[in-house]
Amino acid sequence: MNLSEGKTKHLNALSDKNGVIAAAAMDQRGSLRKAIASAKGVSEHQISDDMMSEFKVAVSKVLTPHASAILLDPEFGIPAAHARANKAGLLLAYEESGYDNTKPGRLPDLLPHLSVKRIKDLGADAVKILIYYSPFDDPDVNDIKHAFIERIGAECETYEIPFFLEFVGYDPKGGSEKGLEFAKKKPQVVIGSMEEFGKPQYKVDVLKVEVPTNAEFVEASSVFKGQAAYSRKEALEWYRRASDVAQKPFIYLSAGVSNPQFVESLNMAAEAGTDYSGVLCGRATWKDGVAVYAKQGVKALEDWLSKEGVNNINAVNNAIKSAKPWHAKYGIAVHA
Repeated sequence: MNLSEGKTKHLNALSDKNGVIAAAAMDQRGSLRKAIASAKGVSEHQISDDMMSEFKVAVSKVLTPHASAILLDPEFGIPAAHARANKAGLLLAYEESGYDNTKPGRLPDLLPHLSVKRIKDLGADAVKILIYYSPFDDPDVNDIKHAFIERIGAECETYEIPFFLEFVGYDPKGGSEKGLEFAKKKPQVVIGSMEEFGKPQYKVDVLKVEVPTNAEFVEASSVFKGQAAYSRKEALEWYRRASDVAQKPFIYLSAGVSNPQFVESLNMAAEAGTDYSGVLCGRATWKDGVAVYAKQGVKALEDWLSKEGVNNINAVNNAIKSAKPWHAKYGIAVHA
């Protein structure tokens, strides 16, 4: 696989000296507003845009000295981009928060005032897109998503900026993604999605993927809740199978789980010998700080982040020591 000089330079800016992406994620919008409102006991419209930006600035300022990059959104995250550590690269989200719930299929949309050119002009090293995707949804729904990703891939290629694609699985029949039944289906959802978007027509540079199993349903995991969807041996095999289908470098996302659960998932990735290239870790690092901010303000949040947030990000950084450089999939030397 070939990678342009421009894309290579930007990917190096997002990685550590070993070619591993150890990035923080703070591009939540709707879910963050909802969480702050809930913790304050007020309605969402009482959470101002300035509060959203203030929270993101605190996370960026305190956590990016411990990260290779940060993912932010252009709506509320530009002040946080300016507050990041000098050595930290920048990814910006291109999609609207959430999805179109007026139609089936969780269809995505782009922020209307943005383009890849504009994202690059804002100083980003990468464009990130999140889509909700299930290989088992209606083929017509998936075809719309395939065309959507092809267009963005072509746009990123034109401007020589890396394209990070995040896909989050769901049950097309409307079942919960947190329960036992979905946990049993999750490996096939993740593997099918990784197979699809590794194809060359999408021009994706890095896949941002869920871990293929839910650690709460893995027997003998440190966060096992009592109902088993898989034995530990089976879970490790799913990690290996997902890794084996990857045609592009891939990194794991934390998907809103707790820090202990994400760290256990990364420990399983290491045990399975997967060749993942790092993480984009959001809520597993900072979500317990939301209530602190809501009740005590930004100074208390910064204090919490300096202790608990830094401990959380360091726990993740320790867990990704087995990660492989993204360069390996492209056949180039580290920081060429």
